[in-house]
Amino acid sequence: MVVFFGLTLVTAQSYSVEGTVQDFHDKTMLENAVVTLGNSTTKTDKKGRFSFSNISAGSHQLVAKHPLCDDYTENVKVDRDLHLAITLEHHTDEIQGVTLHGNHKTRGSVIMSTLDKTEIERNSTENLGNLLSRITGVSALKTGNNITKPIIRGLYGSRISILNNGVKMAEQEWGVEHAPNIDVTDFEHIDVIKGASALKYGNEGVGGVVVLEPAILPKKDTIMGNVRLSGISNGRGGELGATIIKSWENDWFVKAGGTYRKTGDQYIPHHTLQNTGQEFNSFNFSFGKHSFLQGFDVSYSGTNQEFGIYKGAHLSSPEDFYNAVNFGQPYFLDNFSYDIDNPKQEVAHHIAKVSAYKRFSDFGKLTFQYSFQYNRRKEFDIRRGELLNVPSMDLRLITHSASLVHLIERLNWSLESGISGSFQDNFPDPATKARRLIPDYYRYDAGAFSVFKYRFSSKLNAEAAVRYDFSRYDAYKYYDSDKWNDNYASQFSEFFVSESGSRILTRPILDYHNLSANVGLNYKPSQDFEFKLNLSRAERTPNPAELFADGLHHSAAIMEEGNLSIKKETIYNVNLSLAGQFDVLKGLHIEANPYLMYSDSFINQIPTGVMNTNRGVFPVESYQQVKARMLGVDVDAELSILDNLKWKSGYSVLRGDDLTNDQPLILMMPARNRNSIEIMLHKPSQFYVTLENDNVFRQKRYPIANLPVTFIKDGVERSEIVDFSTPPAAYTSFNATLGANLFKHLNVNFRINNLFNTEYREYLNRLRYYMYEPGRNFVVTLKYNF
Repeated sequence: MVVFFGLTLVTAQSYSVEGTVQDFHDKTMLENAVVTLGNSTTKTDKKGRFSFSNISAGSHQLVAKHPLCDDYTENVKVDRDLHLAITLEHHTDEIQGVTLHGNHKTRGSVIMSTLDKTEIERNSTENLGNLLSRITGVSALKTGNNITKPIIRGLYGSRISILNNGVKMAEQEWGVEHAPNIDVTDFEHIDVIKGASALKYGNEGVGGVVVLEPAILPKKDTIMGNVRLSGISNGRGGELGATIIKSWENDWFVKAGGTYRKTGDQYIPHHTLQNTGQEFNSFNFSFGKHSFLQGFDVSYSGTNQEFGIYKGAHLSSPEDFYNAVNFGQPYFLDNFSYDIDNPKQEVAHHIAKVSAYKRFSDFGKLTFQYSFQYNRRKEFDIRRGELLNVPSMDLRLITHSASLVHLIERLNWSLESGISGSFQDNFPDPATKARRLIPDYYRYDAGAFSVFKYRFSSKLNAEAAVRYDFSRYDAYKYYDSDKWNDNYASQFSEFFVSESGSRILTRPILDYHNLSANVGLNYKPSQDFEFKLNLSRAERTPNPAELFADGLHHSAAIMEEGNLSIKKETIYNVNLSLAGQFDVLKGLHIEANPYLMYSDSFINQIPTGVMNTNRGVFPVESYQQVKARMLGVDVDAELSILDNLKWKSGYSVLRGDDLTNDQPLILMMPARNRNSIEIMLHKPSQFYVTLENDNVFRQKRYPIANLPVTFIKDGVERSEIVDFSTPPAAYTSFNATLGANLFKHLNVNFRINNLFNTEYREYLNRLRYYMYEPGRNFVVTLKYNF
């Protein structure tokens, strides 16, 4: 009996289990966390402490839960009194990481707008430039109607950084008609950060940053994806796309997808534009493992594009050129075709990326990334004989990039720092037998940044960032002897290599040291009002065209002249944001973003002449450095009239001045107002109807850059002035969209662009002299989700 009762007492022995629950990132003790051990449940106190008593010996399941946290689960063996320290991932919005979905807002001071998944899906057949034009303060610089690139508050090209799944795109972006090589259907949402406030992405985004983020994959065993089919009336084409994802509960995933799109010659009101078809295809593949503590992924994406360039923009005589620009006398054949003939572009872009991260309890998070990019651009001119199928420009750009970033977060502050480096090799193939517009060059870049963020209170946050970048060009370039001797021989004599006839070979080696910084405040006195202020100074290395361009850029229909004397560009930015929520009907949200930009070294491209060549007549555009100022405001309003009826409006206006020459800056976007009203019936079929109205005002402030031409007419030599300057008239266009779920997994979206077939020209279309914007376009998209 003594032995029996002794064993019973040993078996029935109990212990106490206590511990703490804290945030993984900043070590904050978490109050009201629910902790369950076996059949017992308790909550943590203000200091994050919990305790259990009389827990029987043995194995018990421990579960800890807290709002906005992933659950913590562990099997605990109780054979003595225990003290446990539990860590939970409490906040997932990393500093300036811009990783949340939907209409999200960061807690920092960056001025940001977002296109969410719904907006992307409803406009999935659009290119990136046209899609981003739906954001207030963003427009598109066009070369015809297929080739567009985003403009953020008047700045474009290499002043805009585009982040494709964390990789900064490197794709000859200096060209005005070099459209980004992006398949927008790859991404869950697209963020536009306005101004030079996101220095972690590099110093060249002095105008802003476009961040394209894919979907966050579910952590469960599942197969999911979609198949898309679109019909496009304008161009009589279509698009087919698919995405498939396999994920596992153990955090592994595999994803693949692709798109193919083909259209023929585009229709404008009453005419068809010859040679304006396009063909586009893309493919992406990735796999990896993403857990909270550590992860990695390997990804590849590739795009191939072929664009026809409207033949009416390439005229053979000065008289035709004068008539087309001054009197709007374009040349139409009006016979539709899917053929893409010269002049045209063929562009391929490939990205391979490897990234990995590791979280440490006290040290923070380390992220490493390496990427390889290959860009091949061929531009075909109208040539004869043996050169018929030989491109007039053939550029190959290879880019290697690597970065290491460290992030540490504590209760009231965060610090993110990183280093990066890249190497570029640009090779223009001499087999084109044409003067190389951009020379051979190597470019070396190295940078370091640090972003500090501090929370003074629940209402006031501040942040500061600093970045240093070093860039070097090592180029080989031929100059005409006269141009070299007149402009550069005395200033850059050390670059001289050799002389052959009337040509001089040089080797410019140019170094740039850039220092950028920004400070920002975010003040939110109540849930209904928010104030943001961001001040920045950013320095940018000139791009290859600004330094070296020399010759005919045929797909842009211009002669370009770079300037070896151009220095680095420094831009000062002031950005404000005032946002308020008002109790009007079902809710009114208004946000105003005034801004000011100043630079005493702004690099500007302006028309300086007209050249008549054996390949046609083209304007000459040169790069100059001037003092410049831009100021403007973007205003957004959203009113919920009823639970299922919503009105949105956006207005933007910009004034740009060339202070050196006391004239307006060229190619500043005109004032614009966009309105939309949407009815959505959530049940039973998610039916919606949207009507959009786009009002673009005439640009009344522009520089006078008219140029003389001479031609023979009726046996008499005439000298006339070509009006490059006068902007087109204001216009109003309408778009409509409706859609619904046809079945449980099948939905349809029907969109009509330019509903009333309005005839108009865009000031920011560089071929506006020769063509109107596209006419009415019906787009029907069927999407099957699984």
